[in-house]
Amino acid sequence: MNIYISNLNYSIQDADLKELFAEYGEVTSAKVIKDRETNRSRGFGFVEMPNEAEGQKAIDELNQAQYEGKTINVNVAKPREDKPRFNNNRNRYNSEKRY
Repeated sequence: MNIYISNLNYSIQDADLKELFAEYGEVTSAKVIKDRETNRSRGFGFVEMPNEAEGQKAIDELNQAQYEGKTINVNVAKPREDKPRFNNNRNRYNSEKRY
């Protein structure tokens, strides 16, 4: 089960997230998402738990819980939608150019 956690304190690391969810069962992976340029936390992350029942219990008990001074949101992770990348209309501008 893939779990999405938001509103994390910016000091939270992967190991902290894994430790928090390990109280509810086996954790396959835990990842705090970081900004590519600054390498600072973006305030959300993902945890993967192989057992659905343990994952659901973690979601039920940790959603809206206080963790490191913040109220975290914990839900089942939704698949990422493929969206076209924003490119400042460069392609449209170039395609309308008259030579």
